[in-house]
Amino acid sequence: MKVINPPQRIWVNGKEIFATIFKLQCDFDNLIDKASFIYTLYSDDFTLLVQGYLNMNEPDYTTDWFSNDAAYNWAAKELGLIITGNYQD
Repeated sequence: MKVINPPQRIWVNGKEIFATIFKLQCDFDNLIDKASFIYTLYSDDFTLLVQGYLNMNEPDYTTDWFSNDAAYNWAAKELGLIITGNYQD
């Protein structure tokens, strides 16, 4: 999981809550040219605020990534988020 800053304003049940934690999970990867991810945004107290899907295809898909950071950076760019570090529990 990653920390995002500035926090993202999310309207939930009639009130504004700030998302500060970003989670990305691979749902599908054909290991050739496409992958699907589930992203989740949480508040500081781990209230789930937003969840959705992102699909990656060529030319964004690459098989030479050495860490999950590349996928996180791609997803953050797609969602307009700024990652400022790793989440420490």
